[in-house]
Amino acid sequence: MIDLTAQIILAALASGVIIGIFLGAFGGGGSVLAAPLLIYLVGVQSPHIAIGTSAAAVAAIALVSLFGHWRGGHVKWPCASVFAGAGLIGSILGSSIAKSLSGDILLLGFAGAMAVIGLSMFRKPAHYGDPDVHLTPHIMIRLAPIGLAVGIAAGFFGIGGGFLIVPGLMLASGMTLSNATASSLVSVAIFGAATSANYALGGFVDYRLTVLLLIGGAAGGVIGILAARLFQHRVNLARRIFAMLIVAVAAYVGLNTLSFL
Repeated sequence: MIDLTAQIILAALASGVIIGIFLGAFGGGGSVLAAPLLIYLVGVQSPHIAIGTSAAAVAAIALVSLFGHWRGGHVKWPCASVFAGAGLIGSILGSSIAKSLSGDILLLGFAGAMAVIGLSMFRKPAHYGDPDVHLTPHIMIRLAPIGLAVGIAAGFFGIGGGFLIVPGLMLASGMTLSNATASSLVSVAIFGAATSANYALGGFVDYRLTVLLLIGGAAGGVIGILAARLFQHRVNLARRIFAMLIVAVAAYVGLNTLSFL
C-alpha cells in the first residue's frame, strides 16, 4: 500500500473533486479518469489496485450525484433499473476476467475502448431524444442486452462505465442526453460496487484512498450537478466536451503504457 504523505492526501482529494465534477455533469468521464488519476497523479503503482480502488470510490461518488439528479426529476427509473440489472451480471463477469490479466494489458485495452467511444461521441445525433420516454416491452428488449454488454466492459476495465452507459441509454430508449446523464448514475453506482467487491476479494482495494476520493468527490459532485444544468440546453457542446475528454485521456494512458512496455 502507498504511504499517505501530505502530498498524496492532497492529490487524492483533488482527484476526487475532478471525478465528482465529471460524474455530476456528464454521468461519466469521472469514472474514466479515476484509475489514471490514481496511477499518474496519486502514484499508485499497481493497475489492479488503482482499478479496484477507483471502482469503489466512483460507486460512492455516483450515489451522491444521483441524489441531486433524482431531486431534480431527471432520472428515468424504469429504464435505468432494467439497464443496471442486466449490467450487474456483466460487471461481475468482466471484473472476474480482468483480475487474471496483466496490468499493462488492462491499461492498453482501457485506452482503446475509451478512444473508440470518445470518437463516436463526436457524431451529431439524429435527434435530441424524447424527454417523456417511458419503458415499453420494445425498449426493454433493447435495454437488457446493451446493459449486459456495457456491464461486462465496465467490470473488465474497472470503471463505472458512464461514458458507455449514457450513449447506451440514449440508443436503447431514445431518452434525452440530460435524462441519460442522470439515469446513468444508477448503473455507475451498481457496476462500480460490484466491480470493487470482486477486486476486494483479491485484496486490490485501498480503502484509505477510497475515503479520500469520496470526500473530494462529494464536493465535486455538487459542482458537476450545477454544471449539468448549464449544459441542459447545449447538447452539442456537452457532447463535444465529453468526447474530447475521453479521447485526450485515452491518448495519455495509451502512450504512457506503451512507453513502459
